[in-house]
Amino acid sequence: MSSVAPEDTSVPNPSVTNEQVAGTPNEYNVNGQFPRVSMQQSSEFETAHTQSTNDHSVLAGKSAGSNLQEEGSIFNEPGEKDELTVMEKEADMQVKTKKKKDLTFVAICCVMVAFGGFIFGWDTGTISGFIRQTDFIRRFGQTRSDGTSYLSNVRTGLVVSIFNIGCAIGGIVLTKVGDVYGRKIGLYFVVTVYIIGIIIQIASINKWYQYFIGRIISGLGVGGIAVLSPMLISEVSPKQLRGTLVSCYQLMITAGIFLGYCTNFGTKNYSNSVQWRVPLGLSFAWALFMIIGTSFVPESPRFLVETGRIEEAKRALAKTNKTSPDSSFVLVELEKYEAAIEAETVAGKAGWSELVTGKPQMFRRTIIGMMIQSLQQLTGANYFFYYGTTIFQAVGLSDSFETAIVLGIVNFASTFVALYVVDRYGRRNCLLWGCVGMVCCYVVYASVGVTRLYPNGQSQPTSQGAGNCMIVFACFFIFCFATTWAPIAYVIVSETYPLRIRGKAISIANACNWIWGFLISFFTPFITSAINFYYGYVFMGCMVFAYFFVFFIVPETKGLTLEEVNEMYEENVLPWKSSAWIPPSRRDANYNVDQLKEDKRPWYKRMPGQNKDKDRDAKGEVGQERDTKSPWYKKFSKKTSEV
Repeated sequence: MSSVAPEDTSVPNPSVTNEQVAGTPNEYNVNGQFPRVSMQQSSEFETAHTQSTNDHSVLAGKSAGSNLQEEGSIFNEPGEKDELTVMEKEADMQVKTKKKKDLTFVAICCVMVAFGGFIFGWDTGTISGFIRQTDFIRRFGQTRSDGTSYLSNVRTGLVVSIFNIGCAIGGIVLTKVGDVYGRKIGLYFVVTVYIIGIIIQIASINKWYQYFIGRIISGLGVGGIAVLSPMLISEVSPKQLRGTLVSCYQLMITAGIFLGYCTNFGTKNYSNSVQWRVPLGLSFAWALFMIIGTSFVPESPRFLVETGRIEEAKRALAKTNKTSPDSSFVLVELEKYEAAIEAETVAGKAGWSELVTGKPQMFRRTIIGMMIQSLQQLTGANYFFYYGTTIFQAVGLSDSFETAIVLGIVNFASTFVALYVVDRYGRRNCLLWGCVGMVCCYVVYASVGVTRLYPNGQSQPTSQGAGNCMIVFACFFIFCFATTWAPIAYVIVSETYPLRIRGKAISIANACNWIWGFLISFFTPFITSAINFYYGYVFMGCMVFAYFFVFFIVPETKGLTLEEVNEMYEENVLPWKSSAWIPPSRRDANYNVDQLKEDKRPWYKRMPGQNKDKDRDAKGEVGQERDTKSPWYKKFSKKTSEV
């Protein structure tokens, strides 16, 4: 069998077979599946590959991974790479025939890491009750002339919102530990910072600024957790489960919020510091559980390959995928990581400016991450979570803590639905339908609050029927949010960036989330005092904007590896056609990617529901379509039966 000589950099001839192409040593692209060629060669090379996609030979010779550490490369000799395409087919077969029980360990690992979301949710749920508890108000509030205590709007806003500023700083600064020493070490470090902040808060006697400082420090830790936790999950989890497992982070947030509400309800009848110190003290237990659980999780294989620890990366991949370290799947995955990292190394160390100037389309990808995280806050969900007890007291409920628990239950239960829909219907569809649902809920919630809640004026008793209606639609809103934007914002951000600038990009995106969280939580008391329930129309307008932003800017990343997402941006596919994009390694001879790069219809005819027949024709013209509807567990059973 002939092979292309290593020094041959000429443009591939379309007649060259896959066996010949696969023989080129150490010239693999980010997928680790085809030789890397110059930009001038790329289009002709794709033609050569397309014409020879179905031309494969039989795997022969010794194992392709036998010299993993000798040269720091997965495949060191030409003979070891002659049949890489067949090895990839073998690896793909291992994935298709994998049983659900084989993924149990990696799922448990990711849930352990996702517990960092519980820590964040716990803070959100407890602080909403603290600002209504008598002992907390007496210690950290102000005193009126008649001797009663109260929390002013300024102090309430600062105590609640400063946590978000700490998170924004921690997400950018402290996550560098994860880039240098590994994701696990980084998580240990930021959880320790969180514990220090909790100690300062519990030790506060009657100085509100001491509690304030403790909130900042604990926020630093949670900000680091919010970056490193989804990052580690996305780098450890298999692509067919990545959306679901990253969504577990949001599930843990909702669990923390719900149990925080319940704990406040259980301690509200005490008359001393037990009201708020017991919930804070439980934070130590959650932090300890996070540290212990993470210790059982393998380090990110991508990080291990990046730092030259190939053997550790093999063991980590084998452990999480329940296979042999020398299996075809492990070797092919490692080659993909190594090829991507090699390309990044050649490009040099990534600076912050590369978030704007980097390729492919890094500026657009940076904007997507920043906007998705900003818009997640601008849904207005934290308007309910941070001030839930205050809101429902305003609509006439005698025990607003109970209603907060109802919201917590809806939030927690709805997130289980999200674990299904995120990999069933795709990222874009979920975000778009989430916008529609939340807009409808805000229209009813705000309209009833403005026109029906105070039939005899705001100084008179509220209408119980109107109040109940607002609570119902608040629950509907929480359902729409928890099943769509709450988890999928983290999924989109975790899937969008290449490894080289991943930490920086995710940090910036999350910082936008925290900054908007600060602005909303700080100014909400002032805004509601001024315009009351008209505030709902503000969030409704934000969701209308979010719909158009997602439709025209955000591509579909479901079912793609992190390296394949990079390829999709390289090919500049239109976002509203991106669900039909197929990675080069999976295309057949009839696939026409050019159909996904242009759309001559007016913008308003590109929207869902317009020209359905033409939409179907456009999808058919590419010759092949990515599966974006079958859930992961059905894919396994279907593919196993096909085998």
